[in-house]
Amino acid sequence: MASRHPLRVISVVVCVLLVLVAGLIVADRVVHARVEREVRAAITENLDITGEPTVDIGGFPFLTQLLAGSVDDATATAEGATFEGIAATDVEVEAHGISTSTPHTVEDATLRATLPTSSLQQLVRERSSLDVDVEVEGSLLALQGDVLGVPLTARLQPRVDDGALLVDVQDLALGGVNLSIDSLPGGIGDRLRDLQIPVEGLPEGVTLTSAEVVPDGVRFVAEGTDVTIPTDAASPSGS
Repeated sequence: MASRHPLRVISVVVCVLLVLVAGLIVADRVVHARVEREVRAAITENLDITGEPTVDIGGFPFLTQLLAGSVDDATATAEGATFEGIAATDVEVEAHGISTSTPHTVEDATLRATLPTSSLQQLVRERSSLDVDVEVEGSLLALQGDVLGVPLTARLQPRVDDGALLVDVQDLALGGVNLSIDSLPGGIGDRLRDLQIPVEGLPEGVTLTSAEVVPDGVRFVAEGTDVTIPTDAASPSGS
């Protein structure tokens, strides 16, 4: 029997390899899509999310990451979320170095979200017991209301100190007259001093690191390292 032509043999080998590679890519993408669905379900089950979250798990190939025991990075976004009764919008989560074995941990995690003026107004009213409105004025928050029937206006600067979101009074006026916070009657100054905006319900190990005023409220950033994922959340490996 005549031997096969070398070029024909090479062609057959190449075709087989291409089929195998295509099969592996398809399998990789199937597993990738399944894990993204699991992560979306875990977010919905473990966080008070508004709307359907979107999830993007990076890195290719994906199967090799699972075999290595760590997913390189993942991002998730949601229209909104509620933290201990406080509504936030435009939620973004970034995670790097996600362990696929128990206990599931994240090497670096970053959470970004916006507290809209409606939430800030609710919090300021609760913390100060004053009937005031909160709006954005450039890089500051503007507070307006009445005290003993006299118009009160103030501008507030948010900051993060030791994991807590605080707002400092930059200037204020009562009845159009500029005053110091100590000059306000009836102990009102004490209620506006060191005013803290509680942002609770963050994942354990994640703390506030910064905050800035944006057109629709205050955008805060919370970060953590070696964060443990709750055991009731779905894992990247499905285990």
